[in-house]
Amino acid sequence: MGFFEDLKEDVVGFVRDPTDEQKALFVAVVVMAIADRALWWIDFPFVVRTTAAVGVGFIGLFVASYLLTGRFVPPDGNADDEDEPEEYVDEMDP
Repeated sequence: MGFFEDLKEDVVGFVRDPTDEQKALFVAVVVMAIADRALWWIDFPFVVRTTAAVGVGFIGLFVASYLLTGRFVPPDGNADDEDEPEEYVDEMDP
């Protein structure tokens, strides 16, 4: 049951103490849903409505990221530099 336990831990962690990334992604999902419903009422075709909602979601993601962190993108990781303190280290950076 490893998958379900990990999923449960993720959901509990999101509810109790969400990270900035989780907050920004949640805002993007909510913005996409609102944009999709707003375009549904205007009666746009499905493909146009969905594409526009995803675009609005990305805009919401960048705005939420900027408001939460104070910058649009994370700084370049300096994990390889031993002389300076780590500002940001990407988990996926080898």
